[in-house]
Amino acid sequence: MTDTKLTAGQKFPETIVSLVAGGEVTLGKSDSNVDRWQLVIVYRGKHCPICMRYLAQLEGLKNDFEAAGVDVVAVSGDGIEKASAVADENNLTFPVGYDLSVNQMKTFGLYISDPRSPKETDQLFPEPGLFVLRPDGTIQIIDISNAPFSRPELGAILRGIRFIRENDYPIRGTHAA
Repeated sequence: MTDTKLTAGQKFPETIVSLVAGGEVTLGKSDSNVDRWQLVIVYRGKHCPICMRYLAQLEGLKNDFEAAGVDVVAVSGDGIEKASAVADENNLTFPVGYDLSVNQMKTFGLYISDPRSPKETDQLFPEPGLFVLRPDGTIQIIDISNAPFSRPELGAILRGIRFIRENDYPIRGTHAA
């Protein structure tokens, strides 16, 4: 279970993540300028073939996201070796972060899984998460899954972001019961 549940409309916890290409990125903060949004994809790890297909789809849409004013970043709990292999083997040109800690996974409200066997992986890992963040770090869209099979279609997310930005569409799902 997660200790925290992030909600639409709240600030994403600013988190510094190391990148396989060197340097770091701050999740929840636009590093480029005030008009840029951020798409944060949390993937399970190198052991997940569904994640590899999803990241390849993301690579195919990267330029479209950038043209829509969205910076893309993917991150996992994998160490630098596995995360670098993911970036290299999938020809990823967007930033890929590594070493997401269990505490960070909990802070993001992610589901965390134990490996089924040492063949799968050798550490706890996050289940998929997708966060669309406004330039001020406010969560516009949040999608957290407990299984690798449930993920938002990236083309729909891109179209949604365009619509939101063009129409000043509000953050949905914020009604407090």
